[in-house]
Amino acid sequence: MDVKTLALFCAASIALAVVPGPAVLYIVAQSVDQGRIAGFVSAFGISVGGLVHVVAATIGLSSLLASSATAFTIVKYAGAAYLVFLGIRRLLTRETFETDLQRAPRTRRRLFTNGVIVNVLNPKTALFFIAFLPQFVDPDSGIATLQIFSLGLLFVAIALCSDSLWALAAGTAGSWLKRSPWYLGVKRWLTGTVFVALGLSAARTTS
Repeated sequence: MDVKTLALFCAASIALAVVPGPAVLYIVAQSVDQGRIAGFVSAFGISVGGLVHVVAATIGLSSLLASSATAFTIVKYAGAAYLVFLGIRRLLTRETFETDLQRAPRTRRRLFTNGVIVNVLNPKTALFFIAFLPQFVDPDSGIATLQIFSLGLLFVAIALCSDSLWALAAGTAGSWLKRSPWYLGVKRWLTGTVFVALGLSAARTTS
């Protein structure tokens, strides 16, 4: 792949990574709630979920989704349903300032696992590998499968850098917000509403 094409791919990947979507909003929510470390763990989970899409694209699953409206619909609505579930569960969880301070934080394993699930079922990530990445593959330049795999890994690396910056910024803001008792009054509704809205938005994503 020539340098110009690779630079164009990197620029497009950066633009896609920094725009808030299901993955970014998940990381921000966890960072505000539990701090920067929780955000970084969530970001690594998101990256592993991205690797699942890389492998799927490499073995041809993305082509299957692109040609099968039913398969894509299953992935789309499964992801949307999971996000809505996270939002509703958050909305139904009541807490006070004291109980929030005493509440055991989510384990890093759970944060990581949820991050993987969010991105595996993320229709925007699936659409990237289905419709966008193949445009940069040139069969005349080498093995197409290797090109897809390499570009996919590059995109995941770029997204991880972007997600880590989101985690750092949101975790820093979260530390300040959690010193104010009034924050607990809006945190549950803000976080829950974001997840529910995100799920409904994902459900409207078209192929």
